[in-house]
Amino acid sequence: MEASLVRVRAGLGASVASVASAASVSSSPVSLPSSLSSASSAASSPASPRSSPSTGRHAICRFSTTTKTPSTGMMARRFSALNRPPPKYPGHVPLTRIEQAGMALGSGIMSLLNPYRADLIATLGETTATPYFIYRLRDAMLAHPTGRRILRQRPRISSKTMSLPALRALPPNSVGRAYASWLDREGVSPDTRSPVRYIDDEECAYVMQRYRECHDFYHALTGLPTVREGEVALKAFEFANTLLPMTGLSMLAVATLKPAERRRFFSVYMPWAVKNGVRSQDIINVFWEEELERDVDDLRRELGIEQPPDLREIRKREKGEKKRLKEMRAQGM
Repeated sequence: MEASLVRVRAGLGASVASVASAASVSSSPVSLPSSLSSASSAASSPASPRSSPSTGRHAICRFSTTTKTPSTGMMARRFSALNRPPPKYPGHVPLTRIEQAGMALGSGIMSLLNPYRADLIATLGETTATPYFIYRLRDAMLAHPTGRRILRQRPRISSKTMSLPALRALPPNSVGRAYASWLDREGVSPDTRSPVRYIDDEECAYVMQRYRECHDFYHALTGLPTVREGEVALKAFEFANTLLPMTGLSMLAVATLKPAERRRFFSVYMPWAVKNGVRSQDIINVFWEEELERDVDDLRRELGIEQPPDLREIRKREKGEKKRLKEMRAQGM
């Protein structure tokens, strides 16, 4: 009898010990992987709308309006026309892919009908430059020592940063004098370039702004006027040199030229543009502010650019011929 009682007591003691051991195991902290522990804590804690700028008030509606950012695990509203992210620089307007494509198509068609709408051409340039072409141009600047200096200093070209009276006083064949003379002859101001708005990357936005503000220097360097025929020829040169889609698309305006102008473009200025644009150095890397007193012919030789035939003089001569023939017909000759 005593032996059976001893066995019962031993069994009860073992059961109590096992229960206590299980309780101690369940109450001790369990080590989880960091990813699981962070997910568990995120799920157990209430979402705070102020915890992240990208987290909206309705972040709990994860299946329809939100996505989880991989870096923070927070719930963020999807980018849409009604929910834009904050601008990355003054004047920046983030666009959805659909908006970007629509603006590119619309501005392309309207600028073809009216190539003197600089705002439409600017929009076309910005909406077609991403995601590849503007980065390629930025990389070309980063690969060149002068281009890197331009990106660091970020100079701007306007009548506030360049004194036009001082440029007019430079030697006749200097870069600055050629630039000022071209502005005066064409009736153009350096203050007419629109600010970049639709490129998301802030540095690439400056690259586009720099290209835009240097456009008149390209005119002065080549001598091409602002008439439609001259703009198409310069855009062909820029496309061969920069590969920006807007410059290539602008060449479609050749269809709006007169037959004689179109023949001249394909026989004279198109071959010149392709040859010089491909072989010359990247003109985006020219620090124009430091070249103003330099001889313009010397700069052309360094860049590998031949000046094309004087289009303004050709058009003037043709106009004189037409006037002379008209007078001869009127006199019955």
